[in-house]
Amino acid sequence: MSVLRTKPIQDVVAQSEADGTDGRQGLKRRLGAVDLTGFGIGIVIGTGIFTLTGIEARDSAGPGVVISFAIAGVVALLAALCYAELASSVPTAGSAYTYAYATMGEIVAWIIGWDLLLEFALGAAVVARGWSGYLAELLDLPTRWFGEEGSTVNIGAIAIVLILGVVAIVGIRESARITNLLVLVKVAICVFVVVAGLFFVRAANLSPFIPPAEPAGSGDDGIKQPVTQALFGLEPSVFGFVGVLSAAAVVFFAYTGFEAVANLGEETRKPKRDLTLGLLGTLLISTVLYIGVSLVVVGMVPYTEIDRGAPIASAFESVGAGWAAVLVSIAAVAGLTSVILVDLVAMGRIGFAIARDGLIPPSIAAVHPRWGTPYRISAIMTVAVALLAGFLPLSALADLVSIGALCAFVLVSIAVPILRRKRPDLERPFRVPFSPVLPIVSALACFYLMLNLSVETWLRFLVWMLLGALIYFGYGHRRNRLARHEPAVAPAPREPAADS
Repeated sequence: MSVLRTKPIQDVVAQSEADGTDGRQGLKRRLGAVDLTGFGIGIVIGTGIFTLTGIEARDSAGPGVVISFAIAGVVALLAALCYAELASSVPTAGSAYTYAYATMGEIVAWIIGWDLLLEFALGAAVVARGWSGYLAELLDLPTRWFGEEGSTVNIGAIAIVLILGVVAIVGIRESARITNLLVLVKVAICVFVVVAGLFFVRAANLSPFIPPAEPAGSGDDGIKQPVTQALFGLEPSVFGFVGVLSAAAVVFFAYTGFEAVANLGEETRKPKRDLTLGLLGTLLISTVLYIGVSLVVVGMVPYTEIDRGAPIASAFESVGAGWAAVLVSIAAVAGLTSVILVDLVAMGRIGFAIARDGLIPPSIAAVHPRWGTPYRISAIMTVAVALLAGFLPLSALADLVSIGALCAFVLVSIAVPILRRKRPDLERPFRVPFSPVLPIVSALACFYLMLNLSVETWLRFLVWMLLGALIYFGYGHRRNRLARHEPAVAPAPREPAADS
């Protein structure tokens, strides 16, 4: 009954090979490399490019926010390399959760699975409220029902989550088609922003590129300050290179979610090839676009005057290109829509993997006979996100998404050398170069960014982990498949085909 028992690799492989065609509990393989890259870009390019650019440039890094995006992109790329090796070797619906289960033990797997549910749930809810706000601005809708301030319930956020939840439940192929269409729109607008914005860039706005450090406001001390400053007794400050690093930890939120691609391993036609292409393609394209757009924005407007809520649209308005601002707002709505959709899809797959292993009730892992999706867990997650998005102002909790993702990346990076040692015979279509050095560097880089988040964020994260521990020891530890010695692949609980 050890909390460190590991799940045999052969069990993981058996589960990942089940495709639901023979009555076994499995998902249908319908995705290719283009679909995976579309899902990845769909979730990565969203809130970060449309909101965090302005907030971090104005409050923490100045024009140096470009460097912040580059640092966060490099760290994310290191983690993506580790994900690519594991995903191509063991394509599974659980991604980091399953990798941890096979290498570091059950308790670590539960922690990371619980952590990922937090990341995707809060990410979807925060983005849904942002989507509602952009739509209200674009269509002049009442802020009482669509705004962030002064509203009791955000109808717009609830509506978009429920609509996209239905899309995620009805089918992965339909989700992929909608996501790819939205991705084409927002990538085209991002390229337009870079090309058109270059004509309005002024060198004076980029100097000094990294503003000199200055004392932080009184509200940025205590639990509001980064852990690094609290640990070493440093005077709370903003700007300077410390500000660039702090901004990098926050804008890492912009890259979170690319691991959703790894969660689609059991629905990919050629996972050993396409998962690697999807993961690395997502990060490379997104990083280039982030750096280009952030450079244009801080070059068009002095960083002290950048709008926190809609930095790109307001930048074009400030130079008299209001028509371009409308295009940006349309792209923001499309971009945030795809982020919510992929978040919901990923949450369903993580919950499916956890329930299939029995750490939460297995009945909710049922796969629909017609749609081939884990419809019960997806419906539960959709309702939970809709309630969060509708009733809680989650802007203060956005950093929890970053710390959740970084924690997952630390464990995935560590899992690479451990799995190589435990299973040197395992086929690895993609191998992380310079292992174990690069995975160790990836783990340390992710952990360092975690330390640049606030003490308050760490405390909230620990409370969530404590709640997860209570659920694990109260239910999952004694009732999961390993504890009961049940087979890894069992017939899936299904609804009668006639009811579909």
